Amino acid sequence: MSFNDGNNSNDFMNDIDRMKKEFQNGAKMIGPIAILFLLVVGGFTSFYTVEPDEEAVVIRLGRFLTTNSPGLHFKVPMGIDKVIKVKTKRVLQAEFGFRTSNTRTRRTTYSASNYQDESLMLTGDLNVADVEWAVQYQIADPFKYLFQTSSPETNIRDVSESIMRRVVGDRSVTDILTTGKVEIESRAKVLMQEVLNKYDMGVSIVTVKLQDVNPPEVVKPSFNEVNEAKQEQEKAINQAEGEYNKVIPEARGKADKLISEAEGYATAQVNRALGDAQKFEALLKEYKRAPKITRKRIYLETMSKIFKKFENITVVDPSVKGLLPIFNNSLGGGK
Repeated sequence: MSFNDGNNSNDFMNDIDRMKKEFQNGAKMIGPIAILFLLVVGGFTSFYTVEPDEEAVVIRLGRFLTTNSPGLHFKVPMGIDKVIKVKTKRVLQAEFGFRTSNTRTRRTTYSASNYQDESLMLTGDLNVADVEWAVQYQIADPFKYLFQTSSPETNIRDVSESIMRRVVGDRSVTDILTTGKVEIESRAKVLMQEVLNKYDMGVSIVTVKLQDVNPPEVVKPSFNEVNEAKQEQEKAINQAEGEYNKVIPEARGKADKLISEAEGYATAQVNRALGDAQKFEALLKEYKRAPKITRKRIYLETMSKIFKKFENITVVDPSVKGLLPIFNNSLGGGK
């Protein structure tokens, strides 16, 4: 072996020793750096914020721990604690027969081909109605909502559709399309809440709203014709009732007027007859006291009533030699 070979071997061993020392020094630094990294990451992931419209359900190692209200909260990091946030203050909506296309403008899109399996229903009189509705609800208990059933949103939709079909099936198609909508909404809300309470899902139904109710597209023209005929019928009935209400009061008013006039006339006649009777009784008393004078007075009064309409009175009688002055003096007539 030469002298140069010995030097190369020593240099190689020195390099190995140096690398060992550097590795040992690096290994000593990895521990503190890893600990520092874990502390930083754990610090950032140990706190979470619950928004005002939320509640947070905390799960520790797969078991329910607690429910936290809005605000800043601590959790054990590194996947030990898992936080599920639930919108408990927000009103959620499930739509049937349609879907909301834009939540800002609230414009809705209707597609019979896509959603008829939800909206087509059999009515109580064996007709078919296309019913579109929305169910608004709130999460009252986030723990029950998350863990009482495996798929709460699907369960809510299934319950809502089942109840709506039952309520619609109890009514006629005319009732559903016209005056029965409010009653259907109210009844469906009550029944949905009863079923969800039995499931103990922690859900509260806010409202059930019928969005649109129509006959199926195939029979819509015929249904519209029937509807128009019914409207014409109702219009004719209303006009007839209006005429009735106009004519009958007028006729009753005229009848009441005639009855009142007849009663007034009868009262006047009775009063006149009573007056004549009293006058006759007074005259009878005078006649009994002085018959001749009374007869003459009656005669003169009678002649006065008969002849006072005539300006000239002429008595033609051959046996009369002169004129009766009584006519001129007592009756006011001429010769």
